[in-house]
Amino acid sequence: ATAALPRALAAQTAADAAPAAKPLPFSFDTLTEEMRRRSTEPHNPARHIDTFLEGLDYEDYRNIAFDPDRARWEPEGLQFHVHAFHPGWLFEEAVAVHEVEGGMARPMAFTTEDFVYRSGVGRDLPQDAKLSGVAGFRLHYPLNRADIWDELLSFLGASYFRALGRGNSYGLSARGLAIDTWREGPEEFPRFSEFWLERPAPGAREMLVHAALESPSVTGAYRFVVRPGADTVMEVTARLFFRRAVAELGVAPLTSMFWFSEHSERRFDDYRPQVHDSEALEIVRRDGDRLWRPLNNPPRLAGSYMEELDLQSFGLMQRDRRYTDYQDAGARYHDRPSVVVEPMGDWGEGSVRLVEIPAELEVEDNIAAFWVPATGPKAGEEREYRYRLHWGSLRPEPGRPLAWVRGTLAGLGGTSGVTVENPNLRKFVIDFEGGLIAAMPEAAVEAEAEGVAADLAPVVTHSAGTLEGIVLFKVPGTAIWRLVLDIDGGDALLVELSAHLAGSGRKLSEVWLHQWVRAA
Repeated sequence: ATAALPRALAAQTAADAAPAAKPLPFSFDTLTEEMRRRSTEPHNPARHIDTFLEGLDYEDYRNIAFDPDRARWEPEGLQFHVHAFHPGWLFEEAVAVHEVEGGMARPMAFTTEDFVYRSGVGRDLPQDAKLSGVAGFRLHYPLNRADIWDELLSFLGASYFRALGRGNSYGLSARGLAIDTWREGPEEFPRFSEFWLERPAPGAREMLVHAALESPSVTGAYRFVVRPGADTVMEVTARLFFRRAVAELGVAPLTSMFWFSEHSERRFDDYRPQVHDSEALEIVRRDGDRLWRPLNNPPRLAGSYMEELDLQSFGLMQRDRRYTDYQDAGARYHDRPSVVVEPMGDWGEGSVRLVEIPAELEVEDNIAAFWVPATGPKAGEEREYRYRLHWGSLRPEPGRPLAWVRGTLAGLGGTSGVTVENPNLRKFVIDFEGGLIAAMPEAAVEAEAEGVAADLAPVVTHSAGTLEGIVLFKVPGTAIWRLVLDIDGGDALLVELSAHLAGSGRKLSEVWLHQWVRAA
């Protein structure tokens, strides 16, 4: 891992002798025209970076860090500082980074002097030698304290990126684009091959990042307007140019991890009560409807297409925010951000797709969610998508009229604590909190027994099996309403469930959705 490469040194000598690149005019429109032009040419595979290091493994790579004293823009006292990711390990494809000032772009060069090599990694590296590219970059910003520049966002690997709101720690990721995810044949992973960072004005609290996207099927020009805060907002414009037809396009894709929680049928021998970066998919419609779909770690690959004609937003959410919900002081899952995708403009007809992949280990990202347009793009077609990404704790807003799903529990059906007589019977317990129902008394559900309409009643549907029991009651001493369902799945290997609370001719809660995937 520490061997210097003769070919890399030869390339470095040539690079040192070359004159400095001249600044070139740059704008989002010029990038758009360039990516449109590239879409008419064959795809060029990514260039391997000469890193001076070969065979880096995970531990080696962890021992290479950017030196914060070498952060770009730090000496000028700007609010945003730029750090680079060293190439190597899984990240061996060259990514170019440019600085844009006054409409002119200049390459940002990085050398071995910009990095700290620990535990013997890089022992024989030449001093202050230019790298022929980096693996990606990250931005630092005083997010939590005025005197500390916290990591705010990073772009690393393919088209993956992630960001933080105030008080968050890294969790799920977003991607620039998804192509043919978990369909027949291999998935295509577009990559950001080049970035342009607009130098912010002194004191500016907004940052502009531009990126070139490349893959065999598509090229793209991306623009990110980043506004840090309690909830960090990224306004994204993606202009796409298709070299060839794409069967399934995934717009604004999110990638996360769900291992297990209180409702999981697949449990692992672990001291923690739950382990996940995200707990549910949320869909909000413009008419006020809100759907809450708890995630799963299924026994086999599972997928859902939720057709949405009136979509306001969708996202992967982490709603449990107490340390005791996870009991993990290291991973701090209670601090992982939620991310909401808010479409801007008319995206047309389509569906939100959720993919859940069986995972045996905590480190496996096994959840994907994205927008799928009703029609796939054809060769030569151009499309533009604009949307906002909201990164943060994103707790339910006070005063929301609809009650929200506080949590989902599940287990063997029937009477708890006795011998199971029917192995096909399963119990689901859904807690609803807040909204207009919080102040309703227990008597709100009792009127139905007297032959008149109840003020509050559950509405439950199921795609298969038999519903054996429904009980709704208010948890004593709280404002929480608990709905208990017992369902006999029979021979069905898949049961789709839906439940919400209603009264006075209207919905009074989010719609809870669940896909019960049973082992064959």
